[in-house]
Amino acid sequence: MTLQRTRLAPSPTGALHLGNARTFLVNWFLARRNGWRTLLRIEDLDGPRIKAGAADQAIEDLRWLGLDWDEGPVEQSSRRPHYDKAVGRLVTQGNAYACVCSRSEIELAASAPHAEDGSAIYPGTCRGRFSTLEDARRQSGRPPAIRFAVPNQSLVIHDQLLGEARFNPAGELGDFVIAKNDGTAAYQLAVVVDDADMGITQVVRGDDLLDSTPRQILLYHALGMADRIPTYTHLPLVIGPDGRRLAKRHGDTRLSAYRRRGVPATKVLELLAGWCGIEPDPTLSLPADLIGRFELASLPRHPIVYDPARDPLLKD
Repeated sequence: MTLQRTRLAPSPTGALHLGNARTFLVNWFLARRNGWRTLLRIEDLDGPRIKAGAADQAIEDLRWLGLDWDEGPVEQSSRRPHYDKAVGRLVTQGNAYACVCSRSEIELAASAPHAEDGSAIYPGTCRGRFSTLEDARRQSGRPPAIRFAVPNQSLVIHDQLLGEARFNPAGELGDFVIAKNDGTAAYQLAVVVDDADMGITQVVRGDDLLDSTPRQILLYHALGMADRIPTYTHLPLVIGPDGRRLAKRHGDTRLSAYRRRGVPATKVLELLAGWCGIEPDPTLSLPADLIGRFELASLPRHPIVYDPARDPLLKD
Protein backbone atom coordinates (compact mmCIF):
# COMPACT_ATOMS: atom_id res chain seq x y z
CA MET A 1 0.00 0.00 0.00
CA THR A 2 1.32 3.45 -0.93
CA LEU A 3 2.23 5.62 2.04
CA GLN A 4 -0.12 8.61 2.03
CA ARG A 5 1.52 12.00 2.54
CA THR A 6 0.20 15.53 2.76
CA ARG A 7 1.69 18.95 3.42
CA LEU A 8 1.00 22.06 5.42
CA ALA A 9 2.31 24.82 3.17
CA PRO A 10 2.16 28.33 4.64
CA SER A 11 3.47 31.23 2.57
CA PRO A 12 5.45 33.87 4.50
CA THR A 13 3.87 36.73 2.56
CA GLY A 14 1.82 37.53 5.64
CA ALA A 15 0.69 36.16 8.99
CA LEU A 16 -1.67 33.22 9.38
CA HIS A 17 -5.26 34.31 9.95
CA LEU A 18 -8.36 32.39 10.98
CA GLY A 19 -9.13 31.32 7.40
CA ASN A 20 -5.66 29.86 6.89
CA ALA A 21 -5.84 28.17 10.29
CA ARG A 22 -9.15 26.49 9.47
CA THR A 23 -7.71 25.03 6.25
CA PHE A 24 -4.63 23.75 8.06
CA LEU A 25 -6.79 22.28 10.81
CA VAL A 26 -8.92 20.32 8.33
CA ASN A 27 -5.75 19.08 6.61
CA TRP A 28 -4.31 18.05 9.97
CA PHE A 29 -7.52 16.27 11.03
CA LEU A 30 -7.57 14.28 7.78
CA ALA A 31 -3.90 13.37 8.13
CA ARG A 32 -4.11 12.23 11.73
CA ARG A 33 -7.43 10.42 11.24
CA ASN A 34 -6.22 8.54 8.16
CA GLY A 35 -2.60 7.90 9.09
CA TRP A 36 -1.05 10.24 6.50
CA ARG A 37 2.43 11.59 7.13
CA THR A 38 2.57 15.39 7.18
CA LEU A 39 5.32 17.60 5.79
CA LEU A 40 5.70 21.28 6.65
CA ARG A 41 6.77 23.24 3.55
CA ILE A 42 7.42 26.98 3.55
CA GLU A 43 6.37 28.37 0.15
CA ASP A 44 8.72 31.35 0.07
CA LEU A 45 9.28 32.01 -3.63
CA ASP A 46 7.32 35.27 -3.93
CA GLY A 47 10.40 37.35 -3.05
CA PRO A 48 9.04 40.94 -3.06
CA ARG A 49 6.05 39.96 -0.91
CA ILE A 50 7.94 37.86 1.66
CA LYS A 51 7.71 39.36 5.15
CA ALA A 52 10.76 39.11 7.40
CA GLY A 53 10.11 36.67 10.21
CA ALA A 54 6.78 35.49 8.78
CA ALA A 55 7.92 31.87 8.34
CA ASP A 56 9.01 31.59 11.97
CA GLN A 57 5.79 33.27 13.04
CA ALA A 58 3.71 30.77 11.06
CA ILE A 59 5.51 27.87 12.74
CA GLU A 60 4.92 29.41 16.16
CA ASP A 61 1.23 30.00 15.39
CA LEU A 62 0.67 26.42 14.21
CA ARG A 63 2.34 25.03 17.32
CA TRP A 64 0.36 27.41 19.55
CA LEU A 65 -2.84 26.07 18.01
CA GLY A 66 -1.67 22.51 18.74
CA LEU A 67 -0.79 21.32 15.23
CA ASP A 68 2.32 19.28 14.51
CA TRP A 69 3.99 17.59 11.54
CA ASP A 70 6.25 14.63 10.83
CA GLU A 71 8.85 16.23 8.54
CA GLY A 72 10.25 19.64 7.74
CA PRO A 73 10.20 22.53 7.51
CA VAL A 74 11.46 22.52 3.94
CA GLU A 75 11.87 25.88 2.21
CA GLN A 76 11.06 26.22 -1.48
CA SER A 77 13.76 28.88 -1.84
CA SER A 78 16.38 26.15 -1.36
CA ARG A 79 15.09 24.11 -4.30
CA ARG A 80 15.70 26.33 -7.33
CA PRO A 81 17.86 23.77 -9.22
CA HIS A 82 14.91 21.35 -9.24
CA TYR A 83 12.60 23.99 -10.72
CA ASP A 84 15.17 25.11 -13.29
CA LYS A 85 15.55 21.51 -14.47
CA ALA A 86 11.79 21.10 -14.90
CA VAL A 87 11.43 24.40 -16.77
CA GLY A 88 14.34 23.46 -19.05
CA ARG A 89 12.70 20.15 -19.87
CA LEU A 90 9.38 21.77 -20.73
CA VAL A 91 11.07 24.33 -23.00
CA THR A 92 13.13 21.64 -24.75
CA GLN A 93 10.02 19.51 -25.30
CA GLY A 94 8.15 22.46 -26.80
CA ASN A 95 5.66 22.56 -23.92
CA ALA A 96 6.77 26.03 -22.83
CA TYR A 97 7.98 29.22 -24.47
CA ALA A 98 9.48 32.65 -23.82
CA CYS A 99 7.06 35.50 -23.17
CA VAL A 100 7.99 39.20 -22.98
CA CYS A 101 4.48 40.61 -22.52
CA SER A 102 3.94 42.87 -19.53
CA ARG A 103 0.84 42.57 -17.37
CA SER A 104 -0.51 45.86 -18.69
CA GLU A 105 -0.01 44.75 -22.29
CA ILE A 106 -2.01 41.61 -21.62
CA GLU A 107 -4.81 43.56 -19.96
CA LEU A 108 -4.93 46.02 -22.87
CA ALA A 109 -4.83 43.41 -25.60
CA ALA A 110 -8.07 43.74 -27.57
CA SER A 111 -8.11 40.01 -28.15
CA ALA A 112 -7.64 39.02 -24.52
CA PRO A 113 -10.65 37.21 -23.07
CA HIS A 114 -11.31 37.47 -19.36
CA ALA A 115 -11.78 34.83 -16.69
CA GLU A 116 -14.76 34.77 -14.33
CA ASP A 117 -12.77 36.76 -11.74
CA GLY A 118 -12.17 39.54 -14.28
CA SER A 119 -8.49 38.80 -14.87
CA ALA A 120 -7.27 38.71 -18.47
CA ILE A 121 -6.60 35.33 -20.03
CA TYR A 122 -3.28 35.40 -21.88
CA PRO A 123 -4.09 35.64 -25.60
CA GLY A 124 -1.01 33.70 -26.77
CA THR A 125 0.86 36.71 -28.18
CA CYS A 126 4.32 35.16 -27.76
CA ARG A 127 3.49 31.55 -28.52
CA GLY A 128 5.65 30.66 -31.53
CA ARG A 129 7.06 34.20 -31.71
CA PHE A 130 10.67 33.46 -30.67
CA SER A 131 12.98 30.60 -31.56
CA THR A 132 14.88 30.63 -28.25
CA LEU A 133 14.93 32.41 -24.90
CA GLU A 134 17.93 34.42 -26.07
CA ASP A 135 16.09 35.36 -29.24
CA ALA A 136 13.25 36.71 -27.10
CA ARG A 137 15.68 38.71 -24.97
CA ARG A 138 17.52 40.11 -27.98
CA GLN A 139 14.43 41.11 -29.95
CA SER A 140 12.53 42.66 -27.06
CA GLY A 141 15.32 44.01 -24.87
CA ARG A 142 13.49 42.42 -21.94
CA PRO A 143 14.22 39.33 -19.84
CA PRO A 144 11.54 36.80 -20.78
CA ALA A 145 9.21 34.89 -18.51
CA ILE A 146 8.38 31.28 -19.44
CA ARG A 147 4.79 30.24 -20.14
CA PHE A 148 3.33 26.76 -20.37
CA ALA A 149 1.57 26.12 -23.69
CA VAL A 150 -1.82 24.82 -22.56
CA PRO A 151 -3.17 22.12 -24.90
CA ASN A 152 -6.70 22.39 -26.20
CA GLN A 153 -8.34 19.62 -24.22
CA SER A 154 -10.90 19.19 -21.48
CA LEU A 155 -10.08 17.95 -18.01
CA VAL A 156 -12.28 16.43 -15.32
CA ILE A 157 -11.18 16.92 -11.71
CA HIS A 158 -12.44 14.49 -9.07
CA ASP A 159 -12.43 16.35 -5.77
CA GLN A 160 -12.97 14.56 -2.46
CA LEU A 161 -15.33 17.26 -1.16
CA LEU A 162 -16.66 19.15 -4.17
CA GLY A 163 -17.14 16.17 -6.46
CA GLU A 164 -16.56 16.41 -10.20
CA ALA A 165 -15.42 19.65 -11.83
CA ARG A 166 -14.88 20.09 -15.57
CA PHE A 167 -12.40 22.51 -17.13
CA ASN A 168 -11.33 23.61 -20.57
CA PRO A 169 -7.95 25.07 -19.51
CA ALA A 170 -7.06 26.57 -22.90
CA GLY A 171 -10.27 28.58 -23.11
CA GLU A 172 -10.87 29.26 -19.42
CA LEU A 173 -7.33 29.75 -18.11
CA GLY A 174 -4.92 30.25 -21.02
CA ASP A 175 -1.15 29.77 -21.18
CA PHE A 176 0.27 30.45 -17.71
CA VAL A 177 3.63 31.51 -16.32
CA ILE A 178 5.87 28.76 -14.91
CA ALA A 179 8.99 30.91 -14.45
CA LYS A 180 9.09 34.64 -13.88
CA ASN A 181 11.37 36.97 -15.83
CA ASP A 182 13.90 36.94 -12.97
CA GLY A 183 14.18 33.16 -13.27
CA THR A 184 12.16 32.38 -10.15
CA ALA A 185 9.78 29.46 -10.50
CA ALA A 186 6.10 30.39 -10.38
CA TYR A 187 3.69 28.76 -7.92
CA GLN A 188 2.11 26.34 -10.40
CA LEU A 189 5.45 24.82 -11.45
CA ALA A 190 7.08 24.80 -8.02
CA VAL A 191 4.19 23.10 -6.27
CA VAL A 192 4.08 20.30 -8.85
CA VAL A 193 7.82 19.66 -8.68
CA ASP A 194 7.80 19.71 -4.90
CA ASP A 195 4.72 17.56 -4.44
CA ALA A 196 6.10 14.97 -6.87
CA ASP A 197 9.61 14.95 -5.36
CA MET A 198 8.27 14.83 -1.80
CA GLY A 199 5.79 12.04 -2.45
CA ILE A 200 2.71 14.12 -1.67
CA THR A 201 -0.40 12.06 -2.38
CA GLN A 202 -3.05 14.24 -0.68
CA VAL A 203 -3.50 17.97 -1.31
CA VAL A 204 -5.96 19.79 0.96
CA ARG A 205 -6.41 23.52 0.28
CA GLY A 206 -8.93 26.33 -0.19
CA ASP A 207 -11.28 26.25 -3.17
CA ASP A 208 -9.83 29.53 -4.40
CA LEU A 209 -7.09 27.26 -5.77
CA LEU A 210 -9.48 24.91 -7.57
CA ASP A 211 -8.58 26.36 -10.97
CA SER A 212 -4.90 25.71 -10.19
CA THR A 213 -5.64 21.99 -10.26
CA PRO A 214 -6.08 21.60 -14.05
CA ARG A 215 -2.92 23.65 -14.60
CA GLN A 216 -0.99 21.42 -12.24
CA ILE A 217 -2.38 18.21 -13.71
CA LEU A 218 -1.25 19.34 -17.17
CA LEU A 219 2.24 19.95 -15.78
CA TYR A 220 2.33 16.48 -14.20
CA HIS A 221 1.54 14.98 -17.60
CA ALA A 222 4.04 17.15 -19.49
CA LEU A 223 6.80 16.26 -17.00
CA GLY A 224 6.11 12.53 -17.33
CA MET A 225 4.74 12.26 -13.79
CA ALA A 226 1.08 11.46 -14.40
CA ASP A 227 1.38 8.53 -12.00
CA ARG A 228 2.16 10.98 -9.17
CA ILE A 229 -0.92 13.21 -9.45
CA PRO A 230 -2.28 13.58 -5.91
CA THR A 231 -5.84 13.35 -4.66
CA TYR A 232 -7.36 16.82 -4.18
CA THR A 233 -9.70 18.15 -1.50
CA HIS A 234 -10.75 21.80 -1.91
CA LEU A 235 -12.42 23.52 1.02
CA PRO A 236 -14.91 26.41 0.89
CA LEU A 237 -13.23 29.52 2.23
CA VAL A 238 -13.75 31.69 5.25
CA ILE A 239 -15.03 34.99 3.86
CA GLY A 240 -15.94 38.43 5.18
CA PRO A 241 -19.41 40.01 5.19
CA ASP A 242 -18.67 41.41 1.72
CA GLY A 243 -18.34 37.92 0.26
CA ARG A 244 -14.59 38.22 -0.34
CA ARG A 245 -12.09 35.87 1.27
CA LEU A 246 -10.89 36.87 4.71
CA ALA A 247 -8.08 39.43 4.54
CA LYS A 248 -6.70 42.63 6.12
CA ARG A 249 -9.61 44.66 4.76
CA HIS A 250 -11.90 42.83 7.18
CA GLY A 251 -9.86 43.64 10.27
CA ASP A 252 -7.12 41.88 12.20
CA THR A 253 -7.85 38.14 12.35
CA ARG A 254 -4.22 37.02 12.61
CA LEU A 255 -3.52 34.24 15.07
CA SER A 256 -0.57 36.26 16.40
CA ALA A 257 -2.90 39.19 17.15
CA TYR A 258 -5.21 36.99 19.20
CA ARG A 259 -2.20 35.61 21.05
CA ARG A 260 -1.00 39.11 21.91
CA ARG A 261 -4.47 40.01 23.20
CA GLY A 262 -4.45 37.02 25.52
CA VAL A 263 -7.05 34.93 23.71
CA PRO A 264 -6.40 31.29 24.66
CA ALA A 265 -5.67 28.80 21.91
CA THR A 266 -8.57 26.64 23.14
CA LYS A 267 -11.04 29.45 22.38
CA VAL A 268 -9.67 29.83 18.83
CA LEU A 269 -9.72 26.08 18.39
CA GLU A 270 -13.36 25.87 19.49
CA LEU A 271 -14.34 28.45 16.85
CA LEU A 272 -12.36 26.68 14.12
CA ALA A 273 -13.77 23.29 15.11
CA GLY A 274 -17.27 24.64 14.62
CA TRP A 275 -16.27 25.73 11.14
CA CYS A 276 -15.13 22.14 10.55
CA GLY A 277 -18.57 20.74 11.33
CA ILE A 278 -17.74 19.68 14.91
CA GLU A 279 -20.24 20.44 17.65
CA PRO A 280 -18.89 22.88 20.29
CA ASP A 281 -17.34 21.27 23.36
CA PRO A 282 -15.97 23.52 26.10
CA THR A 283 -13.95 20.63 27.53
CA LEU A 284 -11.63 20.36 24.51
CA SER A 285 -8.05 21.47 24.96
CA LEU A 286 -6.09 20.16 21.97
CA PRO A 287 -6.79 19.37 18.31
CA ALA A 288 -5.93 15.76 19.15
CA ASP A 289 -9.07 15.64 21.32
CA LEU A 290 -11.18 16.22 18.21
CA ILE A 291 -9.66 13.83 15.70
CA GLY A 292 -12.25 11.13 16.30
CA ARG A 293 -15.10 13.64 15.99
CA PHE A 294 -14.10 15.05 12.61
CA GLU A 295 -15.83 13.78 9.47
CA LEU A 296 -15.19 15.23 6.03
CA ALA A 297 -18.83 14.54 5.19
CA SER A 298 -19.87 16.94 7.97
CA LEU A 299 -17.75 19.82 6.68
CA PRO A 300 -19.92 22.73 5.46
CA ARG A 301 -20.15 22.88 1.65
CA HIS A 302 -20.61 26.64 1.72
CA PRO A 303 -18.22 29.48 2.64
CA ILE A 304 -17.99 30.43 6.29
CA VAL A 305 -18.99 34.09 6.75
CA TYR A 306 -17.04 35.77 9.54
CA ASP A 307 -17.62 39.33 10.69
CA PRO A 308 -14.63 40.61 12.70
CA ALA A 309 -16.79 43.53 13.87
CA ARG A 310 -18.71 40.95 15.93
CA ASP A 311 -15.67 38.83 16.77
CA PRO A 312 -16.70 36.23 19.37
CA LEU A 313 -13.05 35.62 20.27
CA LEU A 314 -12.80 39.09 21.79
CA LYS A 315 -15.91 38.86 23.92
CA ASP A 316 -15.49 38.33 27.64
